[in-house]
Amino acid sequence: MENQTKTNEFLLLGFSDNGKLDIFFFVLFLIMYLMAVTGNMIIITITLMDFHLRTPMYFFLRNYAILEIGYTTAAIPKALFNLASGNKTISYAGCMSQLFFYFFLGTTDCFLLTVMSFDRYVAICNPLRYTTIMNEKFCTLLVLFSWIGSLVLILSQTLLFIQFPVCDSNIIDHFFCDSKPLLHLLCGDTHFLELSGFILLVFILLGTLAISVVSYVNIISTVLHIPTAAARQKAFSTCASHITVVAVTYGSCISLYIIPEQDSGKNFNKVVAVLNNVVCPLMTPFVYSLRNRQVQDALKNAFACKHVFNKIRRNLCSLKRWKEWEL
Repeated sequence: MENQTKTNEFLLLGFSDNGKLDIFFFVLFLIMYLMAVTGNMIIITITLMDFHLRTPMYFFLRNYAILEIGYTTAAIPKALFNLASGNKTISYAGCMSQLFFYFFLGTTDCFLLTVMSFDRYVAICNPLRYTTIMNEKFCTLLVLFSWIGSLVLILSQTLLFIQFPVCDSNIIDHFFCDSKPLLHLLCGDTHFLELSGFILLVFILLGTLAISVVSYVNIISTVLHIPTAAARQKAFSTCASHITVVAVTYGSCISLYIIPEQDSGKNFNKVVAVLNNVVCPLMTPFVYSLRNRQVQDALKNAFACKHVFNKIRRNLCSLKRWKEWEL
């Protein structure tokens, strides 16, 4: 405690000290970030505009798309700025805010994935009771629980985190303010903080993963009893894509926060963090919606309406010019 200082900013080491590599990473992350945001914005827009997509599944998907935009925005824009400017510092307040939003939105991500797996379980295993169970009120409560529950859990842990002062070092060997490298910089007895954080992560990750696994096991069991091969193939295709997102999301999070950290694996952890921060939000539009026939039809209708509107506008402009010329 004698060596503690008032830290106003941290230094994020990022990926390398090589300027050319920084340019490469900047271009790569920028493209992936823009694609992730654009794809999820398309989901939000389409599910709001198209009447046929106003179902529980797309209501959850719309909330998940909003969440994915926020989740990738919590860390990536600052990382892009640091790569472009060469200034790798971040203020203490900015670092704590990034830490809070990253874990708050990440926890909500797990809860919503679980809700979406439960929705598919009810739709496939109890189709006759689906509209009764997944009514508007219940769906809204599930989403509110996901957001508010995550807020309470992560806010309490963050308030506990900021009670500890920072020691002499302010160097974070990462491209954003993650909890593990930050813990190494804190002074005092952090055993309770580490234990409570570990228990919370186990509860969030393994608890929600167990519910998702049970849901998908029951879904697969039900699909196997579908009489027609075409229907089985379609159901398996949908389930496989959803399970891929769950596997990548939970696999990366468990690798980062539950498996003990190895000093030799810091660069590997950064790669996994990129997978979690950018690749997973990028996968969401393609896996959950853009491969879906209903969403494809909604996109075609939207572009068709835009084409018709532009054609009508051009005709009106031509008619106006013709009348002006006639006069």
